[in-house]
Amino acid sequence: MYENEKKLYEAKAHILKALAHPTRLYMAEQLLHGEKCVCEFVREIDADISTISKHLSILKEAGIVSDEKRGKQVFYHLKTPCILQFTECAVDIIKSNLKERSSLMTRIQVEKET
Repeated sequence: MYENEKKLYEAKAHILKALAHPTRLYMAEQLLHGEKCVCEFVREIDADISTISKHLSILKEAGIVSDEKRGKQVFYHLKTPCILQFTECAVDIIKSNLKERSSLMTRIQVEKET
């Protein structure tokens, strides 16, 4: 792997790592529906403001979200909503895995009965 290619993969991994936490993934998906202030996430997630702010700063540092201060409130929005297209693919993988496990369980039951 060439150095430039390696740097590109490292940059991609950095973005995916930022989304690799259930709370941050939830936040990013909620921002698909429009901007939100920190206070809304505090209510929705039932976490303290410092925890929410830390998650948002990780998303911001990765370039996934940007913020805008309005008075005492800070509002966040997705910079590039296409980043979450992979979540639909993840759901397809989950469904496929469940289908395979269900099929395996059915075979196990049949074997037990015979």
